[in-house]
Amino acid sequence: MALYAIGDLHLSLGGDKPMDVFGEAWSDHAEKLKNCFAALNADDVCVLCGDLSWAMDLAGAREDFAFIEALPGKKLLLKGNHDYWWSTAAKTKRFFAENGWTSMDILHNNCFFYGDCALCGTRGWFYEEERGDGHDKKILRREVLRLEASLEAAGEREKLVFLHYPPVYGRYECPEILELLEKHRVKLCCYGHLHGKSCLGAFQGWRGPTAFRLLSADFVDFTPVKLLE
Repeated sequence: MALYAIGDLHLSLGGDKPMDVFGEAWSDHAEKLKNCFAALNADDVCVLCGDLSWAMDLAGAREDFAFIEALPGKKLLLKGNHDYWWSTAAKTKRFFAENGWTSMDILHNNCFFYGDCALCGTRGWFYEEERGDGHDKKILRREVLRLEASLEAAGEREKLVFLHYPPVYGRYECPEILELLEKHRVKLCCYGHLHGKSCLGAFQGWRGPTAFRLLSADFVDFTPVKLLE
């Protein structure tokens, strides 16, 4: 059994949402994902760090989730900024059950145990300028509370955190999330969201007790990254 992670599948099997704006790497990327996931075993776990489907609702995302269900291993799903199909975790789980899908679960206000480690996470948030109406701060506050709930659920286990948004990017930092990572001595923080030239500004490496890794699908050549055996 091994632990993997990857972000930003950006599937649109039930629609027509081209990804070529992000470069030629995205040509036929669903097939690339299928081929790369073939290396996983049935008992492996893979965290999917948001932006899974372009669909606007769960019904529209059916083909995309059927594709994810067919990939080997257990998949833990995070919300991304383009996951417009997302309503609540309960509705999503019910949708999975109604379709007979058993290999997917939701990482949201909770954590999952993997050996001696706890897999924690939330979408996170990203802003550099306050819009004036407090909107960004309200969203960030909710995301911080969700991450804190996830970390608290982990107890004393070694903690790995998965986000969609990067908590550090170029000169930007999200101190509220970084403080939580340091407080809970998080060993590893993986994130996605960045594509193409934006990846050049990604922070990867150690900051305090935490190692940061960018796992956007195009950045890792559509190949899930093995994190633990």
